[in-house]
Amino acid sequence: MTTTTSEVTHETLPSILLVDDDEVLRERLATAIRARGYEVRTAGSADEAMREATRESPEMAVLDLRMPGGSGLEILRELRKQDPSTRVLMLTGYGSISTAVEAVREGAVGYLPKPADADEILAALNGTNTAKEKGIETPSLARAEWEHIQRVLTDCGGNISEAARRLGIHRRSLQRKLHKYPPAR
Repeated sequence: MTTTTSEVTHETLPSILLVDDDEVLRERLATAIRARGYEVRTAGSADEAMREATRESPEMAVLDLRMPGGSGLEILRELRKQDPSTRVLMLTGYGSISTAVEAVREGAVGYLPKPADADEILAALNGTNTAKEKGIETPSLARAEWEHIQRVLTDCGGNISEAARRLGIHRRSLQRKLHKYPPAR
């Protein structure tokens, strides 16, 4: 029996489960990742994702942290229970850095801010960093948090109480963070 190159590619590249409630983003990313030779299955909710994972455990997964009907953290925990070798990457929208940190503690290989493109996602899942190859420094987690706090504070016109409310932390905790020097990149 003769196999075609595309069959070999699909057999040798890992399968990816892509979970995001934003249908346009999800399908755009799925198309781009498939074009790079990966087998991609998609889901728009936590329930749909778990049905897909139960049917066939993915080797890799890309999960949106915040979705209606269940969070990416819940899916992460279930995927890790089902198959601890599944490499999971979290996608996070504006304002969920602390949740992304929790995801890494739960076993995710990392997180990327939205919008992320297919190359960034695959680089993160495969443990390569194309940003470093291009000479772009990835900020430390502490630096990313600091920059996020500064953006929210700017959006609130310098109002610490409002910024703390938007960040979901106590006002005094925010004041302590602001009194520290910015972390090194």
